[in-house]
Amino acid sequence: MLSTMMQTMKSPSRLLLIVSVLFVLLYVFVSNAQLPLDNIKLPSGFSLSVYAENVPGARALVLGSRGTVFVGSRAGNVYALVDGNQDHKADRTYVLAQGLNMPNGVAFRDGALYVAEISRILRFDQIEEHLENPGTPVVVNDRLPKEGWHGWKFIAFGPDGLLYVPVGAPCNVCERDDERYASLLRMKPDGSNVEVFAKGIRNTVGFDWQPVTKELWFTDNGRDMLGDDIPPDELNQAPQQGMHFGFPYCHAGTIADPEFGKKRTCEEFTPPAMKLSPHVAAIGMRFYTGTMFPEEYRNQIFIAEHGSWNRSTPIGYRVSLVRVAENKAIKYETFAEGWLQRGRALGRPADVLVMPDGALLVSDDHAGVIYRVSYKKQ
Repeated sequence: MLSTMMQTMKSPSRLLLIVSVLFVLLYVFVSNAQLPLDNIKLPSGFSLSVYAENVPGARALVLGSRGTVFVGSRAGNVYALVDGNQDHKADRTYVLAQGLNMPNGVAFRDGALYVAEISRILRFDQIEEHLENPGTPVVVNDRLPKEGWHGWKFIAFGPDGLLYVPVGAPCNVCERDDERYASLLRMKPDGSNVEVFAKGIRNTVGFDWQPVTKELWFTDNGRDMLGDDIPPDELNQAPQQGMHFGFPYCHAGTIADPEFGKKRTCEEFTPPAMKLSPHVAAIGMRFYTGTMFPEEYRNQIFIAEHGSWNRSTPIGYRVSLVRVAENKAIKYETFAEGWLQRGRALGRPADVLVMPDGALLVSDDHAGVIYRVSYKKQ
């Protein structure tokens, strides 16, 4: 037995597979024991239901051309959810891949599903025709940094047809010679022509393009170990290539880093479009483009706040709304809350996705659930 364990430890791929399987089994056993549906507070007229259960570690979401919801995770699996009878609840869950290296990010283009591991981008061609047997994926790019700290990715195709891929800082706060760290990259769909789009981004795990202006907006997680209340997480706006958002020298536009802040001033960098609450782990975000919700929500930003791990009083564990007017963020407010009860997390929102009918899906990697937020006029 000891010999077998030692051999397993010497094989990282085998160990990763075993850990992934154990993680999935644990989620299946405990994830839905106490879903907090009755505890979630929403604005008048909105309601919350379960779109899919038993999706361990559910994180990034993307919609296929035939209505399939694809789900990434940090637990090694990639899923496909199908609502065959159109009752607004998935009736079939496919596990498309297992044992991958934190395949958090998923994107869809021309019938293909793109999946981001820490150092690779994979592509499953004609995926909606092969959900039962996706086959071996094409390796689009395997030359990304391999560090695990902030290495998991959210990916998406921009209006320019390019695939945007972040590379988080491999640390809490540091400098690195490789300009790809703490940046947002973009590349052609075949993985070529990789270039840096924006710099000074500690860790973005969510971004989207404004539907009218086509400008990129993204969340960014602030550094740790400066106390409960600084720095804020950020919502940023990047209308053009080449912008720098401050990391590691300046945080949230005005806070000089105690270690690196003497090297450059905050005035050199682009400040946030909106300062969010500190340490809420603002990750997945989308502009609301549906028609189900009232008009006041059109083209506004929903943000999944995963929740703090490093604060004496926990904060986050909710879905927030940033209101935008004349291409400027003007107000930050709570939209849905209740996943945090008496300091205990019953759920951790990770991403949001606007569905064709206008409903909003919310992934929860703590409970292994996808929720559906809908609206009906009172």
